[in-house]
Formats: sequence, structure tokens, C-alpha cells
Amino acid sequence: MARSRGPIGPPGGGCYNLIFRLNNRFIISREVLDIIGKYPAVRLRRNRRDAWNRSMVAENTLTPLDFILPLFVCEGRGKTEAIPSMPGVCRYSVDQLAPIVEEAAALGVPAYAIFPEVSPADKTPDAREAYNSNNLICRAIKSIRSSHPEVGIICDAALDPFSSDGHDGLVVDGHVINDASVEILCRQSVVQAAAGCHVIAPSDMMDGRVGAIRQALDSAGFEDVRIMSYAAKYASAFYGPFRDAIGSSGALKGDKKTYQMDPANSDEALRETGQDIEEGADMVMVKPGLPYIDIVARVKQTFGIPTFAYQVSGEYAMLKAASNQGWLDNDKVVLESLMAFKRAGADGILTYLAIEACQLLKAKS
Repeated sequence: MARSRGPIGPPGGGCYNLIFRLNNRFIISREVLDIIGKYPAVRLRRNRRDAWNRSMVAENTLTPLDFILPLFVCEGRGKTEAIPSMPGVCRYSVDQLAPIVEEAAALGVPAYAIFPEVSPADKTPDAREAYNSNNLICRAIKSIRSSHPEVGIICDAALDPFSSDGHDGLVVDGHVINDASVEILCRQSVVQAAAGCHVIAPSDMMDGRVGAIRQALDSAGFEDVRIMSYAAKYASAFYGPFRDAIGSSGALKGDKKTYQMDPANSDEALRETGQDIEEGADMVMVKPGLPYIDIVARVKQTFGIPTFAYQVSGEYAMLKAASNQGWLDNDKVVLESLMAFKRAGADGILTYLAIEACQLLKAKS
């Protein structure tokens, strides 16, 4: 049977001592409801009557500073390749990154997460291309730093784009091994930092990787490079279009359930997040986004650390598919879906809708 965790509120009493937490839900007593007020003296619709009033009492707002734009980069020159499963999203060769960053930066988007589509010829069981200092991701970092030195650059630490097995770690005898994978992730993180990456985002879900990466970065002289850990990353079916975009779907053997989290679990997300913070994470992320909005809220409420959410490729694809069929109002659901993250407590959102959302916000202002 669930037990009350006791009253919350200021010491010494007051009406807030009549608010209790039960199974992570706030239970408000009848006495508090009486103090808050009753209809018809209290009409909550009054503050909703006019647009200016609604804006004035809005508890959350969206701005371009809330967004991180994911960018897919590919080999070659002069390439802009559409991704069929993500309408409106493209892969860009390194020389084509500057215009898209320029467009987004002009709208106020502050940071960019880079994901590579690695040539199949460069994918190996040991994922050694991940720590090649001249690999595709490092060249993309240098290009953006050169053309737009004022923006932030975020790069994953994960092996799936570089592994011929399609997994986030090294595979030995059909099993994704932990400690040897972490060693490669550390080498990958250092070369990305050396190329100019501001934030390393370990997305692999190996145990102990945040602490090891922090130590590797510090030892290499990159004490100011930040870590945004994918602290609660679930073994989700919403990643399909992303895997198409980076070319890992065909390579993937089996699934990722032995290292990514079970969608049934919530408390485990807090253990994962707490461990990453203890190991040195500066920021944490929950992935996917909307299907795990409860996790975003729990992480933020529990730890108070900068918390980010990733509105993943499957979420984007669903929204666009329904909008393109005329089943949803695209402009309205774009902003509503993003506002949900802010309401849950997210400090920022990785979203393929960043440019579109900025344009919509500008049109409303």
C-alpha cells in the first residue's frame, strides 16, 4: 500500500502543510481548496479572456534560445540529400553546413548537434573511425567553428555510426561489452574536443562512461569542454528515421535492450541520472521526448540540473505525416509539442523543428 511521504511546505505550518505527496502525486486537502476559493467568486476563466492577459499570466514561454538544431552530415561536396522518412530534413556535405547554420543562427538558435552518415567502407567492428582526428564529424566541427565561431557545437559520444555492427558499443561474441567500449568513447571524445566541439554528449548508455570521459578530457587539457549525458535514453521504437539518416539501420544486428533503458521503467531513470551527475555530467538529457515527458519532469524536479529533451526523429515524422495529411494543424502542433517540454521543466530541446519553430514564433511576435 502506498504511504504518504508527509506534508510539504514552510516549517511552522500554514495552508501548505495540508498538501501531501503520495506516490509522487500532490494531494490537496479540502481545507486548501477552501482557501484557494470557490466559484462563483473565483472564476478562473477571467484570466483567459484576452490575449494580453493570457500572455501576462503564462507560466512558460518558448524562445529560439530553447532550441538545439540536430544536423546530419555526409561525405562529398555540394550535397543536400533529402531523408525520405523525415520530410523537410536533409543530410549536408561539410561544405553545405554554413548556409543552414547561418539561417538558424540568424533566427536565434544557439547550438547545433552534429550526426554523421559514415561511409560503409569506414565502418569496422572496432569502430576505429570514431577516433580518427580527420573523420567526418571532426571536419564538420572545424567547418562550423570557422564559419560561425559564436555558436555552440554538441557531438555524440557513441559508436553506432562507425561500427559495422550498428551498436553504440563494441560487440564481442554477440554481446555489447562495456569497459572496452568506454575506452573507445574516451578516445572519440578527445578527438572531437580537439576539433573544437564544445559539448560531448555520451549517448551510448555504457556504465561509467561519463566519469571516464570527464577524466580523459581533463587529462588532455579540455577541462572546459562540457558533458551533456544522455542520462535516460530508452530502447525506443521512435529512433527509426534517425537510423535511416545516419545509415546505421541496415548494419544493426539485434536490438539495444541490453544497454538502453526499458520503456517500463521510471525510477531507474533517476538512478542513471544521479550516477551521471556524480561522475561529472554538466547537463543531462532524456530521450525520446514526448513519450517520456514524465521522465523529463521527474529528472528536473529531483536534481535541479540543466535538463534537456530530445524530440526524436520518430516524433518529428509522426507530426509531419499527420500534418501533411491534413489531420493536424502543423503550425499549432509544432509549438504546442515544444511547449510541453518547457512545461515539464526542460531547459532546452533538441528538435528538427528548430528553424520552423523560430519562424512561427517570429510571426507571432
